[in-house]
Amino acid sequence: MTSELLGYKGEGIVSGSPEKVWECLKPVPNGLRVKWDSNVKKFELLEQIMEDISICRTVTPSAAMGIIAPRDFVDVILVKQHEDGSISSNATNVIHPSCPSQPGYVRGFNHACGCICIPITGEPRKTRVFSFFQTDLGGLLPRSVVDSFFPSSMAEFYSNLTKAVKSLEDL
Repeated sequence: MTSELLGYKGEGIVSGSPEKVWECLKPVPNGLRVKWDSNVKKFELLEQIMEDISICRTVTPSAAMGIIAPRDFVDVILVKQHEDGSISSNATNVIHPSCPSQPGYVRGFNHACGCICIPITGEPRKTRVFSFFQTDLGGLLPRSVVDSFFPSSMAEFYSNLTKAVKSLEDL
């Protein structure tokens, strides 16, 4: 068995302004994402290259009742605020000298992935969220395990994001 590159795209409308939704999504250490996203256990800043470009390590917990071992990913991330009010995060894997493979984690690789929060015209408290990723989980996972994990994981992502934004709105 060899690992394969998988691509997934998700889209949803989340109740909350793009700024509130982004507050829950932004890839920063000690950010809200590690609190609500069950697929992100830890997020570490390895290097801040420019204000909007960083290199980060993301750690995921084991998944699928332990069948999928914990993973870590090292990515270069570009965060961009666009003129139309949308906010995007784009990433791809990178090798960083301060972060070799770690014991206890399978090194995975993200290829061209990201998330974008787009304001909905006339609906200031709603945001269209697109997420896309192409991930090589690494290791020796059967394709059937990976195929059964990702779709439910994406649905859970949008459900948990909606709850996280609502809890911010309730503060």
